[in-house]
Amino acid sequence: MRDAFFRLSVDKIHKYKHGGGFNRRAEQFEAFRILGCFLGFIGTLEEVAGMGDIFKNSLLDKELSVTWELVPGRGAVEKGQEELIRSAEDAAKCGKIHALTITDNPGGNPAISAEFLGLEVNKLGIEPLVHFTCKDKSRNEIENLLYGLERAGVGNLLVMTGDYPVSGYKGRSRPVFDIDPIHIIEMITDMNNGFEYPGMKPGSTITLKPANFFAGAAVSPFKGLESEQMVQYYKLKKKIDGGAQFVITQLGYDARKIQEVLQIKKKYGFDVPFIGNIYILPFGAANVMSKNFIPGCVVTKDLVKVIDGERKADDKGKGARLLRGAQMYAFMKGMGFDGVHIGGHGMKVDDALYIIEKGEELLPNWQDEVAKFDFPQKGGFYYFNKDEKTGLNTDEEAPRTSRPVVPFSYKFSRLMHNVCFEPKGALFGLMTGMSKRADNGGFFRFMEHMSKVGLFECMDCGDCALTDVAYVCPMSQCPKNQRNGACGGSFEGWCEVYPNEKQCVWVQAYDRLKNYNEEGKIEDNMVPPPNWDFFHTSSWANYFLGRDHSAKKVGIQPPPKKD
Repeated sequence: MRDAFFRLSVDKIHKYKHGGGFNRRAEQFEAFRILGCFLGFIGTLEEVAGMGDIFKNSLLDKELSVTWELVPGRGAVEKGQEELIRSAEDAAKCGKIHALTITDNPGGNPAISAEFLGLEVNKLGIEPLVHFTCKDKSRNEIENLLYGLERAGVGNLLVMTGDYPVSGYKGRSRPVFDIDPIHIIEMITDMNNGFEYPGMKPGSTITLKPANFFAGAAVSPFKGLESEQMVQYYKLKKKIDGGAQFVITQLGYDARKIQEVLQIKKKYGFDVPFIGNIYILPFGAANVMSKNFIPGCVVTKDLVKVIDGERKADDKGKGARLLRGAQMYAFMKGMGFDGVHIGGHGMKVDDALYIIEKGEELLPNWQDEVAKFDFPQKGGFYYFNKDEKTGLNTDEEAPRTSRPVVPFSYKFSRLMHNVCFEPKGALFGLMTGMSKRADNGGFFRFMEHMSKVGLFECMDCGDCALTDVAYVCPMSQCPKNQRNGACGGSFEGWCEVYPNEKQCVWVQAYDRLKNYNEEGKIEDNMVPPPNWDFFHTSSWANYFLGRDHSAKKVGIQPPPKKD
């Protein structure tokens, strides 16, 4: 009986792995659940059957992939953590949820590690989709964590910037954003291809065994300004070019913007699955989000009014909230999304199942649901013109003909760059000779430092990205040090950390470049993370002597070494 029990589960899994497929989606989950019971969850199911492909394959088949979000809190064995594990167990049994997403310190507050919780969820017979953020980690710590996750068989990762810290032990934590999501995705791609690093002998390399990560990225189509929105799409292109294998949208309730991201997918020819975000929105959360207290989540005041009216029902509006989720499920599947991501505070697995089942019921007439999600931002930007018949978008791009006004300091910086820093510039040779002196300190180094501090609030990182961000320093003026595009937290052009005080550096960069019809350069300019070998050294010397990333882009070679 014991042997037959084992063979039953392994035969089912073997059939799935080698192309036979399951007749029903639930069969694959049942096979892993049976085997999990047999093994007593000793070891990892990944070692037995490559369980890490279920979520990936669900996105690639013809059915809609479904993930459900769980939000861990602070502490190790608190009530919230125990409820999360029970929810994971229920989801594993239901057979209709492909993966459980686990958030990483949501809201910028400390919480149990999403990575370690992912290991525990992985043993319950359902795959975790770990939110893997840049926050609070150096690039070495990120690499360390990836090795641990690979060894434990946790391969599904949603790579994001992460929320800016707002609290911490005995005061707010120091923000750490050493690299951005594009850099992490590039690192994961290198690991999947067999990561190479320098060996002990000069000129030698060591190659690691290929990893098996399935890493995705996030994008927000819900930005109100042209500059904000276009930078999101430019950065999305970089993420996919870097190796992102799927995309999940941010939270929003405007059907036109939800459709827009699929049209962007088609326009750019992105050959990766896209997942729509369904958040079950109670009044409290809606009210908070409408005031931008949770960065990146866009809820209009008109929607808040609707939800406020719904909560007067006997069930406090729960039925209306779940129905809204089912309606989103229906039109997202109808539009052509490859999956849906369901979230919401206090949800149970039965709520998720209702959304799935009711959504399938509404699917044949999904266009009828679109009009219920007409919640535009006031004066908001759309990439495509509106189709008045359907309430969605046409394929015709909206005009983007405005020419933003740029400050004189930017015009002056461009002029000086062309004269002094371009290899064909009139003063390039002179600057190269003088930079050799700056390399050793002295008056020239002092002059460089003081001028850049005064003009750009320079932090003396030594690997300057001013030319990459239209002379707005991402190291001193972006709290998250984003060198490849904006994070998802800006609102109406304002920085997530300093709302109504500081404009997002990438909004400024887009407007400056657009004045010269050069805004499109952002999407193709992949900027590496800063090299901290250059910290507190002369960025001019590092450029003119061929050391930093900017020198490599224009072909400046280091001077020959003296014998």
